Order: sequence, then C-alpha cells, then structure tokens
Amino acid sequence: MTFIIQKIDVFRWINWYPPFLGAGIRVKEVDRKEKIIEVEMKLRFWNRNYVGTHYGGSLYSMCDPFFMLILMRKLGKDYIVWDKSAQIKFVKPGSGKVKARFHVSDEKIQSIKDELETKNKADYEFEVSVTDEQHNIVAEVKKLIYVRKRV
Repeated sequence: MTFIIQKIDVFRWINWYPPFLGAGIRVKEVDRKEKIIEVEMKLRFWNRNYVGTHYGGSLYSMCDPFFMLILMRKLGKDYIVWDKSAQIKFVKPGSGKVKARFHVSDEKIQSIKDELETKNKADYEFEVSVTDEQHNIVAEVKKLIYVRKRV
C-alpha cells in the first residue's frame, strides 16, 4: 500500500474512488506544501437522509482517509500508518454544501518522527470539523492513527 501511495498521486485520483463518487464527495484543494486538503460535499438526493439533511455515513466518509494518507505521504516508506479508530459527533443537521479541511503541520510530523525514535509505535489523535456554508460546525470527527517504524 505504501508503495502505491508513493508512486501515484492519490489526491488526484481519489475523486474517482467509488464511495466518494457515489456520495458526491470531492477533494477540492490540495496544498502539498502546507499539508492541507479540503474536501466538500453538496447535498443531493442520493446523499440525503430520511429527513432531508446530509446522511451521517457520508459526512464520516468525507473525513475517513485523509489524516492517514497525509501521514503516509509525509512520513514516508520507513513508517507503517493505519487508522485505528474513529468517532463522529453530529452537532447540527447539515444541508447545502459542507466542507472539511485536513492539516498536519511540519512540527507534528517531526514530533511523530522524534517520538518514534525512542518508542517503536504510538497512537496519534487528529480532529477535523465539518462545516456548512455559513461556517457552522455540522460534525466533529476524531481519528486515532497508529504509526510505527518499519523494522
């Protein structure tokens, strides 16, 4: 998997990933220098729930892979990175277009590398908010990511 992540531009092709395509999730911006990814999802008839707002599974799907992918890309082939757990808190019903911005700073990447020099493995928590067009928080997602050095 790491080989694939390093060889192809995952962020260019991820919009064609069937779960994203089916839910209407789109990667809108990738800033590799700042390690920022912006994802959005418009409300459509195929991704709304029974009461006419964004389906919770689609809200989570738009947040699922990005911290793991950023870490895989930035840590490189000497590290194994896995999603370990996730938690989503729905704050208010989402309608219209919703967005999430994923960011991992250079300082955080270096901190992970430094910690894994003394430990062989560790878990790291990352958080992202899904917001509507008025910048209100629709959902808060926490991801626990497992990272270890390759032996």
